[in-house]
Amino acid sequence: MRDDERGSSDPEAASLERTDGAASGDAADAHSATAGPGLPVPAPSPAPAARRRAAVVRSGLKEGLRAGARKGGSRARAGLAYLADRLIETAPRIPVRDLATLRRQFPGLGPEELADKLVAGAAGASSAVGAGIGAVAMMPVPPAMPTELAAEITGVGAIEIKLIAELHEVYGQRPPGNLRQRSTAYLSSWAGERGIDVTRPATVDGALGGQMKRQLRQQIMKRMIRNLPNLMPFMVGAAVGAVMNRRDTKHLAERIRKDLRGRQVPWEALRELPPLEEPADPLDVGGLPKGLGRGGGFRSASE
Repeated sequence: MRDDERGSSDPEAASLERTDGAASGDAADAHSATAGPGLPVPAPSPAPAARRRAAVVRSGLKEGLRAGARKGGSRARAGLAYLADRLIETAPRIPVRDLATLRRQFPGLGPEELADKLVAGAAGASSAVGAGIGAVAMMPVPPAMPTELAAEITGVGAIEIKLIAELHEVYGQRPPGNLRQRSTAYLSSWAGERGIDVTRPATVDGALGGQMKRQLRQQIMKRMIRNLPNLMPFMVGAAVGAVMNRRDTKHLAERIRKDLRGRQVPWEALRELPPLEEPADPLDVGGLPKGLGRGGGFRSASE
């Protein structure tokens, strides 16, 4: 038989094996046939190993978020506890004028007029602290925001604790005890925003109990949230801080006075009380805390 009748003997020209392209085309046609005409081809499901890896990643992310929240909450609680301890330590250093001193400084005024004078002075001082903190936020390299807030809370807290103590003097409601015991009672009054009932010794003796410390932390947290606008830029924070601190101090004073009026002892009926003790290292209440940006400490009156 001739070669032209047998066909070409070139193996590449007449191979009986299917090429790769043909195989893949056949597979695609088969897959399209199973999907049906006009329908999208379903995506292949991930392998079990890939699903396990995805589950591990999701679990790790959730655990990381929970751990971050726990760590952030622990830091916040530690910060509140630190500020509460700072106020407890500094309360006995706040100078308080007794009734005799106040009547000498403001002669001719009755109890309500004298209380009005004290509230106006304290509101002006807390307003100045708020404006000062807002101005500090405008510095080229301002201190950290938590430090500014801590300085404002401790500064305004000292002003308001002094006001509370002197209002108790004006209304004839000096709590019993020594300097530290009375300071603790005034701090409890500030935390709870209520006047002290000196006829109930339990309210004075249990002032440093767990409930008072919880109230103190809650009061600090409430002040921190309210004081956040004081850090606004372009001196807006200074104006907002001045207005908000003045308003808050007046609101606190009104609540304290409402409680004290119901238990007020007229001046002529008061027994003669000994002068109040002077703190060994009195604070300069009303000024910006020194070291703003280094822990928010207080100035001593001697500085």
